[in-house]
Amino acid sequence: MTAPDLLPPLGEPRPQPELAVTEETLPSGLRLVVVPRPGVPLVELRLRVPFAAATPRGAAQHVARTSVLSGAVLLGTGAHDATDIAMLVQEHGGELSVSADPDRLLFSTTLLAEGLAPVLGVLAEVLTGATYPADRVEAERARVAERIAIARSQPGVVARTALAARRYGTHPYAEQLPAVELVAGVRSQALRKLHRERVLPAGSTLVLVGDLDPAAAVDAAGAALAGWTGEGTAVAAPPAPQLAAGHLELIDRPGAVQSNLRLGGPAPQRTDPDLPAARLAAMVYGGYFSSRLVENIRERRGYSYSPRSAVDHLAAASSLLVEADVATEVTAPAFLETWYELGRMATTPVTEAELDAARRYVLGSMALSTATHAGLASTLSALVGSGLPPGWLAEHQRALAGVTVEEVQAAARRYLSPAALTAVVVGDAERVADELRALGPVDVRASASDGAPA
Repeated sequence: MTAPDLLPPLGEPRPQPELAVTEETLPSGLRLVVVPRPGVPLVELRLRVPFAAATPRGAAQHVARTSVLSGAVLLGTGAHDATDIAMLVQEHGGELSVSADPDRLLFSTTLLAEGLAPVLGVLAEVLTGATYPADRVEAERARVAERIAIARSQPGVVARTALAARRYGTHPYAEQLPAVELVAGVRSQALRKLHRERVLPAGSTLVLVGDLDPAAAVDAAGAALAGWTGEGTAVAAPPAPQLAAGHLELIDRPGAVQSNLRLGGPAPQRTDPDLPAARLAAMVYGGYFSSRLVENIRERRGYSYSPRSAVDHLAAASSLLVEADVATEVTAPAFLETWYELGRMATTPVTEAELDAARRYVLGSMALSTATHAGLASTLSALVGSGLPPGWLAEHQRALAGVTVEEVQAAARRYLSPAALTAVVVGDAERVADELRALGPVDVRASASDGAPA
């Protein structure tokens, strides 16, 4: 008996369990989503506050202020300083954190189930009474500026920010990372004003997942957050433009021993019926270890350790993203093979075996990502915050299960066509530009001193 004969056949993917969801909107406009999951005495809390830049003109300043606010919001209130806030949450097994992206602020913590009411009380205090003390803000501003300066020296970050600038033009999404000098100019008064105008309950979503009674959780949230009010409505990012792909852009990084290849283009959003087929097409192309791109430039040619492709979602735009980091001497060959595999996806039929393997991987990844309290809470926060119902997860799984080879092929022709993708390479222009020009027009850009394209 051979080794494969000893392996049992793969079973059918398990269906996404139907969630017992309780939803309620408070008088303030805050939307509550509560999902009980008994067994482990923990609760995951995710508060999503819409925080997109209102206009392209103010996007750079908004991103700079948001990068400081996301840390400074926990520096103190009228009643407690930063250490007090941390200790109040830690008493109940939690650690409150705040993160930001182009669409939102996200307050997150894990906590013991019996600590829900007091932790919500601490959260309410931060939301309504953050003071942004000048001395603490100055230290936070310096920390953020240093972190951004380091990030801007990283070639992967340079490539990502350059691709975003090419993809989105004057849209706020083009501002992926604030300039250090703008961060250095952020003041406490500006943060207090931004908090007052934008940290609002209307349009925000609070997701609670864990060992809790839904009715009691709704009552606790309503009582704790009753004082969180404010005039105004949530600001969403404006529709993203559809810009032409243009020439390959080469960001010069003299002396680099590695080149960073990044490609991106429009992809279907979560409400688009094309999404299931496009996700599976991206998976077959380069989404996991058995994909075509990995087989080509990693396994067969040894050009890259971890090439990948995926569909990424923001509120106003979704993108197909392709990434590969390669040695300088194989930059042009690796780019050619990446381009070749895109063309092959658009013209060569996906096999039933490829589709089945990709589908199992996607469905398995979905199941794993939502199996824990934390994974489910984060997923629901993203979905509900984007206007989708919690039942979208099960609907999307059923849609993925029904995708045909023909639908994947159509999605590949539409979204993975090489002509539809914007391409950026960060590398040593003196060594790679001529070879890349043999593949097509190349625009060379110098790097600014902070690592951003000049």
